[in-house]
Amino acid sequence: MTWTPFIARLALPLALALPAQAREPAQPDPAQTRAYIERGWATLTRSMDDCSSFGDEKMDHRPVLYLPAGYPRDARIDAIARRCGVDVRELPRRIERVGDVDPGKLPRQGLLYVPKPYVVPGGFFNEMYGWDSYFIVLGLLADDREALARDMVDNALFEVEHYGGMLNANRSYYLTRAQPPFLAEMVRAVLDDPASFPDRKQADAWLARAWPQLVRDHATWLRAEHRAGGTGLARYFDYGAGPVLEFRDAGYLRRVIDWLVAHPQRDPGFLVEASEHPDDAEAERLKTRSCDVRASQVCAQAWSQGRRLSADFYLGDRAMRESGFDVNFHFGPFAGLTHHHAPVCLNSLLYRYERTLGAFARRLGKAAEARRYDGFAGARKAAIERYLWNAEAGMYLDYDFVRGKPNPAPYVTTFYPLWAGLASPAQAEALRGKLALFERRGGLAMSGEESGAQWDAPFGWAPNHWLAISGLEAYGFRDDARRLAEKFTATIDRALAHDGTIREKYNMDSGDADVEVSVGYSENVVGFGWSNGVYLKLRELIERTAAPRREPAAAQAR
Repeated sequence: MTWTPFIARLALPLALALPAQAREPAQPDPAQTRAYIERGWATLTRSMDDCSSFGDEKMDHRPVLYLPAGYPRDARIDAIARRCGVDVRELPRRIERVGDVDPGKLPRQGLLYVPKPYVVPGGFFNEMYGWDSYFIVLGLLADDREALARDMVDNALFEVEHYGGMLNANRSYYLTRAQPPFLAEMVRAVLDDPASFPDRKQADAWLARAWPQLVRDHATWLRAEHRAGGTGLARYFDYGAGPVLEFRDAGYLRRVIDWLVAHPQRDPGFLVEASEHPDDAEAERLKTRSCDVRASQVCAQAWSQGRRLSADFYLGDRAMRESGFDVNFHFGPFAGLTHHHAPVCLNSLLYRYERTLGAFARRLGKAAEARRYDGFAGARKAAIERYLWNAEAGMYLDYDFVRGKPNPAPYVTTFYPLWAGLASPAQAEALRGKLALFERRGGLAMSGEESGAQWDAPFGWAPNHWLAISGLEAYGFRDDARRLAEKFTATIDRALAHDGTIREKYNMDSGDADVEVSVGYSENVVGFGWSNGVYLKLRELIERTAAPRREPAAAQAR
């Protein structure tokens, strides 16, 4: 059975769902953008009953559906197998923690079963992604699709229960890594939505069922491998080794080698002299110096100009993919030093995770657990203050704990502490003063470095806009929040008026979707789940901040 029709369905611009007149060059119109998003949710929704869910552009074999070990295979699953031409298999053992099962030892890679419908990002991203899902859930709730939003959270909790954590996405080759941790905020978003539950009792019962999985997911980030040295902070880390399994060939890795050879002054030690066709003795040495050329065809092919990539590069490359920022040059060339850093983004998210778990524990009457998570949050805040806040720079900077020094390059994640509620009023004011480093016509660029990679300047992304803008509003900087929200939503409106699509990323210099990426992953995918969600939330913020300010009643009485 060929899967080309299903991949084609994903790749077709959603503009085809719009009226013909909407695809003609037009003036930007928020109403058209909203119409696109409203229609787009159905196009982006998948379930195990939908055969298109199994299509995976990264794999070229008959699709496989993996069930958790011991999970009952019922008539519905058998029907899916027959109708969709899918091989249904069980994972080899029960998974307690991320990384318990080495996906490289599975006979074939496949889709991991989840029980309910979910929204995919778009394009060839045909699975439920970790941090994308938070922003998609926000959009679904903003668009009065509470049932689908709750389904997505239930799927995420299922992943934690059966696959060890909320994964990069529900594919078997992601069993070794997570993504930026938003699960508690996904639960909070559903709980806080008044239409999600008929009453408080049912909401509390749902939270009580979610609680063990929230605790388990958070524990992923406390493991020794995720510790950023002795800082008390966390880092990104993937529990695999060598090239990631989703690579179909070694083309990207050869380009990394060629770039490092051409820029020797920027090589942090990623290059290893090696043969193209090593004998058995050299192959054995390369297992620890680079990767296993006998076990991985991609590893074997990852050779150019007499060099291979170091084992440390592969660890950094995997950590970069857990961070979601694939690819950037902020964490070293091709982000190969990601795992050497205690990043502002991850530790801000974990601080908020811990504060939220404390609040949930109090709601559930778990006083001891509330104190425990409050303690985690307090310790993390102290470590963030010590290692990540840079008073001289007036911003939060990622910390290279291997070299024992801050990463001096500003990155837009410096605003995450505002969303997390970490910053003092003085720190928030200082951060507000750094907006000019990132603000451009279309919104906030990722950085000041134009490396050619998609997670550097001049590109901007929906999730970072929401976290920065909502953080600014939370600290009282309403005018800045509104201005930036108007810039980014106008960028999305302009791009949709141009070609009838919403994309995963945008050019902040030009304020449109004219994106030319020269390093690593280059496609500007059509869809796009988190852009849809953030657009709706920013439109809400614009409307909210446009309302005239009212003095508190006490002030009016005076």
